[in-house]
Amino acid sequence: MGSISIKTPDDIEGMRLAGRLAAEVLDFVAPYVKAGISTGELDRLCHDYIVQVQQSIPAPLNYCPPGYTPYPKSICTSVNDVVCHGIPGGKVLKNGDVINIDITVIKDGYHGDTSRMFFVGEPSILAKRLTDITYDCMWLGISKIRPGAHLGDIGHVIQHHAESAGFSVVREFCGHGIGKVFHEEPQVLHYGRPGTLAKLEAGMIFTVEPMINAGRREIREMTDGWTIKTRDRSLSAQWEHTVLVTETGFEVLTVSPGMPAPPSFIREHHAGSIAALA
Repeated sequence: MGSISIKTPDDIEGMRLAGRLAAEVLDFVAPYVKAGISTGELDRLCHDYIVQVQQSIPAPLNYCPPGYTPYPKSICTSVNDVVCHGIPGGKVLKNGDVINIDITVIKDGYHGDTSRMFFVGEPSILAKRLTDITYDCMWLGISKIRPGAHLGDIGHVIQHHAESAGFSVVREFCGHGIGKVFHEEPQVLHYGRPGTLAKLEAGMIFTVEPMINAGRREIREMTDGWTIKTRDRSLSAQWEHTVLVTETGFEVLTVSPGMPAPPSFIREHHAGSIAALA
């Protein structure tokens, strides 16, 4: 594993702004997520908002890691059994669909990265339960973040909560360090053992973004080279925040007025870490 960068106070200010802007894109697009709209239209709405209103850059557009073709759109739209990296296009949302919208913006060189689940109309009982459990998984992972804790602590609590509910954790994709670079060290696995992997230090910034499947954890890649689906076609859910390790714990950077309220166990024990919401 390469070295994990410690962000300067200026970096942290830049990341707070980028994180807030990314979350505000999700606030903006939420009213449009309804039956009859295409994922391509959601992409166009978000692209125009990021570029014209926020004067920012959509990081996914033309993003091209080694071995990939350039990603062709400005957001990711992962519907139902799509785990991640769903490419917006002609797919029209219908009642009962669940969709993850993943936003990364670049503002003044800094990346803000966050995603949320949305229901189209009335979700099935399974879809709602999976979405809720995945949301708690993300926040349980975040709750473990403090100087001296280990990355394995985050993965362990996520894996335990998901598997206790009868769900499975995708292994091939994970959270990541982020700053002026979209994806950097560390890799933040969503499974693991307590007390293992890198020790956390104040000034680290990374994402926590568990992908949880209703069925088995195995995945398959589509021919577009990006879209990942569950192999057994079961539903998948994901939530994501970008988080700073502080001297006393954590600070969630991807906050906005319209974001869903953190679970009660966060509000009761970590109120100061989400003070920006007060």
